Amino acid sequence: MESYIGKLLDNRYQLLELIGTGGMSNVYKGKDLRLNRLVAVKTLKSDLAENAEFRRRFRDESLAVAQLSHANIVSVYDVSSFEGIEYIVMELIDGITLKQYMERRGQMDWREALHFILQIAHGLSHAHSRGIIHRDIKPQNIMVLRDGSVKVADFGIACLADASNTLAQEALGSVHYISPEQARGDRVDERSDIYSAGVVLYEMLTGRLPFEGDNPVSVAIQHLSSMPLNPREINASIPEPMELICLKAMNPDLDKRYPTADAMAEDLEKIRKDPQVDLDYIRSEMKPVVDDEPTMPVPVAQIKQSEQKQHTEVGKKKQGVTAQQKTVLTVVGIAAAVALIVLLFTTILGSFGEGGENHSGSYEVPNILGYTVEEAQSLERIQDVFTITVTGTREDANYLPGQIIAQDPGAGTMRKSNLEIRVVLCAEVQRTLLPNLEGLSYQNAKIQLQNLGLNLNILSEEYASNDYPMGDVIASFPAAGTELHEGDTVTLAVSKGPDTIMVIPFVGMTLQQATQTAQQMGLVVGRPVYQYSGYASGQVIDQSIPADTEVSGGTEIVFTVSGDYSTHTVLYQVPETLAGKASVRAEFYLDGELVETTFLESPNPEDPIGYDYTGLVDTTAKAYASFDGIRTEEVEITF
Repeated sequence: MESYIGKLLDNRYQLLELIGTGGMSNVYKGKDLRLNRLVAVKTLKSDLAENAEFRRRFRDESLAVAQLSHANIVSVYDVSSFEGIEYIVMELIDGITLKQYMERRGQMDWREALHFILQIAHGLSHAHSRGIIHRDIKPQNIMVLRDGSVKVADFGIACLADASNTLAQEALGSVHYISPEQARGDRVDERSDIYSAGVVLYEMLTGRLPFEGDNPVSVAIQHLSSMPLNPREINASIPEPMELICLKAMNPDLDKRYPTADAMAEDLEKIRKDPQVDLDYIRSEMKPVVDDEPTMPVPVAQIKQSEQKQHTEVGKKKQGVTAQQKTVLTVVGIAAAVALIVLLFTTILGSFGEGGENHSGSYEVPNILGYTVEEAQSLERIQDVFTITVTGTREDANYLPGQIIAQDPGAGTMRKSNLEIRVVLCAEVQRTLLPNLEGLSYQNAKIQLQNLGLNLNILSEEYASNDYPMGDVIASFPAAGTELHEGDTVTLAVSKGPDTIMVIPFVGMTLQQATQTAQQMGLVVGRPVYQYSGYASGQVIDQSIPADTEVSGGTEIVFTVSGDYSTHTVLYQVPETLAGKASVRAEFYLDGELVETTFLESPNPEDPIGYDYTGLVDTTAKAYASFDGIRTEEVEITF
């Protein structure tokens, strides 16, 4: 196996140690020397990198995934090529895979499973809204962090499996989580990820997989033709609504599966609020449909002709087929047989009469994708037959706003009754770009981001800088001009001042002058100490670090100030929206300056938080607090 340990990529990423390997790639722990942070670097294996088409697809898919920015998705920082090495740079996760977690944990409590699957659904929703399908959702591709949060990994990588025959065995390794349409070789969409997420939920709830077999082919066949045991038959403590959600996500019928990850998350949220919520609509969908259509004979000649065509096409491809590929072809053959039956069934139904109408009063559902509702209602095959009901909207780059992007039932379905077509419309794309925050103070940049109204996850990382004063934003990740979406993560690189600072004498300055000067130099100014002396009130009479001392950027200095002082306590209420959070970041400000930062453990919004401000006697100041970025009203206090 190739090893790049110690290699420096693009004069920036130092590869430190190998931390993972798979059929397509190796993963190294690395260091970004430019930003002084640890990262994960995934390198494409050399035998795959020799294929120009595969390299192109690897790069294109990785660049697409790099646009994803969500708390429940492993971030991709960079995509590049160096001396024939194709690589992507990702967030380094301090945690284990969900598979490892389940092996250690055993069967989970349903509440724990709910906690994990909700985060997975949110991550999938974000990716699907950008048109990216994972295609390989399984516990091995889900990371569990130390704080209990979840991140979905390897987005966009699984879709490359078709580009190289060497990946066949790796693809079969995921067969326990594969959707029926993937097993048939059909086109996949976001509902395939939802099916796989349902299998993951099933495994978390029951401690076992829904389908087992002696080989991958037998498992794939079960996904196509079998129904698993209901989770409550294995674990009676699971609430019925949780079981219904799991089975709906795993429904082999695409039209009965959750249409979006948001729809699944919505039902999961209902259970989180009320474990006994009534989800009767799912129970009704699961009832078997009574077929009152007359049985029609299948034309034997048509079957033989189709079978002969299948054998001819397979025969042309036999030369050079490996044993591994034969296994894959077996799955594809089964899929083709199923597809043939479906095709014949549709053909027979379609031959009942002209225009899709048969002599028993059935109607064929027309294809109305791409039409607006008004246009669809004016179609001859819709008028006086079907009603159209809009059930929701979502973004889709393949359609214009207002056009129909999904319909239920699908085109070609025969209906005698329930002549309603439920549709989803393409939503108007609201584009919000990340503003240029470079040079702003961290607090001002944070306020600007909060004012965008996208509920962004705002993080900060400190870096030494000789060019930016301490507390100012050096750069943002993603970069300015990037399109932002609800719940995206924005990381601000904030200056902590220069590497080293030569401390100057501050004695004789006013406290305000000394504080401003020290902060501009890159020092952190602590809470002042007040002492009565012969100096004018408010003057600095001593400093904790002597003048002409060299210290590191970000070192704290404390000034001793002349004059009498007093304290004033201000009571704050933690916003109700933060109720239930395990930890809340609290920041206290006086005259616009940050005085202290602390973390409150599980704060109760009903209990006021008191903070003691210190100041010179007979002076006034304005104070406020910020809880996880939510600012309180400003109050004036007199010392």
